[in-house]
Amino acid sequence: MKNENIPTIDVGIVHANEIYFSLKGEFADYHNDPITGDWHARIENDNIYFSNNRVEFQVEDGFVLMPDKSESCSVIIKDVVIGIDFHWERKEDQEFRGGLKFLIDNKKISVINRLSLEDYLSSVISSEMSATSSLELLKAHAVISRSWLLAQIEKNKSINQDTYSSFSESETERIKWYDREDHEHFDVCADDHCQRYQGITKATTPLVDQAIAETFGEVLTYDHKICDARFSKCCGGMVEKFENVWEPIAHPYLQKLVDNHQNPMDFDLNLENETAAEKWILGAPEAYCNTNDKKVLSQVLNDYDQETNDFYRWEVVYAQKEISDLICKRTGIDFGLVQEFIPVERGASGRLIKLKIVGDKKTMMIGKELEIRKALSESHLYSSAIVFEKREVDGEISFVLRGAGWGHGVGLCQIGAAVMGEKGHKYHEISMHYFKGVELVRRY
Repeated sequence: MKNENIPTIDVGIVHANEIYFSLKGEFADYHNDPITGDWHARIENDNIYFSNNRVEFQVEDGFVLMPDKSESCSVIIKDVVIGIDFHWERKEDQEFRGGLKFLIDNKKISVINRLSLEDYLSSVISSEMSATSSLELLKAHAVISRSWLLAQIEKNKSINQDTYSSFSESETERIKWYDREDHEHFDVCADDHCQRYQGITKATTPLVDQAIAETFGEVLTYDHKICDARFSKCCGGMVEKFENVWEPIAHPYLQKLVDNHQNPMDFDLNLENETAAEKWILGAPEAYCNTNDKKVLSQVLNDYDQETNDFYRWEVVYAQKEISDLICKRTGIDFGLVQEFIPVERGASGRLIKLKIVGDKKTMMIGKELEIRKALSESHLYSSAIVFEKREVDGEISFVLRGAGWGHGVGLCQIGAAVMGEKGHKYHEISMHYFKGVELVRRY
């Protein structure tokens, strides 16, 4: 859709020692001459070189490779890593439209896709969700993804990189969170750290195109500002507060709420309380996202996501030495043999914000939620809404971790939203359920 007001954005695609890519159609090289076919980018003596079987030439750091005809030209990049650090991490060839920027970052080549925000959304909606999802779910996600990205761009303008910090550590505590400010050279990355973006690799559908068109330029706002509209795969029945996951700033529209049309019976909803949190996590309260409906789940879970089938309530068991070695590997802190896990602080959804790890060499608190998830898994534990049980059988100690949900739990719950869509809720109703007090506004 042609509109001069549509923002152009930069998306970080890949960061590697060398890049293999194939140009479909003609692109302009550094002399503005047309090139096509298979190419290899590498670094030598702090310079970037392009080569194929016939020629080699140097390009400037920050060079942008632009298509002659954006509608028909595309680039296939080989071995793009997706699901970085997650249990299903893998490589795949991905295809992109728009321009490609090549720059040197930390002695590797970063490739950045430059394209319009609305074209980006077409891919995000098809990558984050199934392109066969219900129209109302796709429309809700289009609005939320658009809002989130524009809010991040605005936030980045205001961040003072010299004073901003998302990490603190002392002898007794390590607190860290991970957010948009981790990226300096582009607006957003292409992986789950931000929003899944796979170019035109994931085929869009007329329904996705309709969802983008019917919500064109629409964003969620609160007090006339674009909302930092977060989302996760499954909240576990209770939506978490923003400030418990990222920087300690309260957003009125990213607060605690039950993922249902009514409060579940027989549960104390003060999940910051340890007793209430244990009952909640060990139970199965009614919620939109508490579903095994394969039709609904197929709308949210792509092929590799469907390898995960125990997302609402789950269990992991570790031998004592196994988890001790894992925590040392993942945190770089040698606790020795872990003796105990002590929940120190929980958020509104029962997710741990601070966890004390007691070892025979060291005792220390870690947080926030993603730091805890990273420490307790080879990839990322599904969530930090965890209850710990220490078992001893025939002198052998093990730890059972029982948990709730998949992801940080803030904002829209994708599986819950899919259920709402199936129940007939319109996209604005879905948005208003997860983001309280917001307005739907067309910004361009």
